[in-house]
Amino acid sequence: MKIIKDYNNSMITQIEIKSAYYIGDCAIRIFFSDGKQKLVDFKPFLENSLHPSIRKYLDEKKFRQFKIIDGNLNWNDYDLIFPLEDLYGGKI
Repeated sequence: MKIIKDYNNSMITQIEIKSAYYIGDCAIRIFFSDGKQKLVDFKPFLENSLHPSIRKYLDEKKFRQFKIIDGNLNWNDYDLIFPLEDLYGGKI
């Protein structure tokens, strides 16, 4: 999924994730195509979830295995994915 920003109806920019680096303790620094970067802490979301398929990513080894697919963070073939707008805002 991509965010599309409209700047004064004259220029449209598609925003996607260009790179992301695991920082530690379920936090990832994300770099977007428009130059913006965010440090996103996924741990509260993972800890508050009651669903075992989400909680399994509290295991650091599993969490670190994300990939960037089609401009978004993706774990295990869409097993875990977040809206790009939330990541861009720095909150999930």
